[in-house]
Amino acid sequence: MTATLIAVALSLVSAVAYAAAAVAQERLAARSAETGTLRLLGAGAWWASVGLNAGAALLHVVALKYGPLTVVQPLGALTLVAAVPMGARVAGRKVSATEWRGTALTLAGLAALLLTASGSAPDQVLSLTEAVTVAGATAALIGLLSRPGTRPGLRHATASGFASGVASALTQTVTVAATDRSGSVIGLQVVLVAVLVAAFAVGGLFLSQTAYKGGLGAPLAVVTLSNPVAASVIGLTLLGQGLRGGAAGVLLALAGAGLAAWGVVLLTRATPVPVEEEHPVAAVLALKPETATPEPALVPRQPVDPGHLTPL
Repeated sequence: MTATLIAVALSLVSAVAYAAAAVAQERLAARSAETGTLRLLGAGAWWASVGLNAGAALLHVVALKYGPLTVVQPLGALTLVAAVPMGARVAGRKVSATEWRGTALTLAGLAALLLTASGSAPDQVLSLTEAVTVAGATAALIGLLSRPGTRPGLRHATASGFASGVASALTQTVTVAATDRSGSVIGLQVVLVAVLVAAFAVGGLFLSQTAYKGGLGAPLAVVTLSNPVAASVIGLTLLGQGLRGGAAGVLLALAGAGLAAWGVVLLTRATPVPVEEEHPVAAVLALKPETATPEPALVPRQPVDPGHLTPL
């Protein structure tokens, strides 16, 4: 149980860091929509967001050492929960009532999932054949989702979620194999799987950056939902990470997943409250906009008779 608590705590901090990086990426993507993604490589703010992602990823790796995928990955939904107030703060608006309801449903659903998915520290890893098979199937699916067509934002977000989820599953394999197994730490399996982790992690980062060009809400929600789906499927089918409580536990997990999914949908459907623009004089004098009179424009008078100058 102590290992699970450590995994949960690390996942919480990781989610906040991921949320801050997502908000920064969304703002950068909106500014560079016409210039292309490669131009971001010269922006210091983009590298700062990459640093946040790297720190969050490191915390996520440590969390995967102490907790199973079925616990750590669903907590990724907290990224969206944390991004809502952060995005509102940056945009200078208030969090809407719909966003608060979505946050509450998401947290309630995650709590139900934690009750059923809690378990000991992971001890099983993917074999090299399983890792290569999973990577190949995921790469093919990502290629299909990234093809040119309509609504690239949501498709790229789905591909990013799958890439991140598979990267987490492969990361857990590398972490457990490198720390819990006897023999050489740097073996063939660890090296090859680590290369796959790096490829999927970088690919997921650029896919999410492309997805955020259409806005933060819907793409981030799709990433948030598809990520734990991909990782949990691997954990349940290949790593033997089951659910606690038998049939009742399965029902509770399904109910929790439904609540969390509905909360995420509400967060994506929430319409930001626009911030009213104040009159510049009212902003300085802290007056209501309607109480400020329009500033007169200084326009030179036209001369009545040609050849005569008139005062301004």
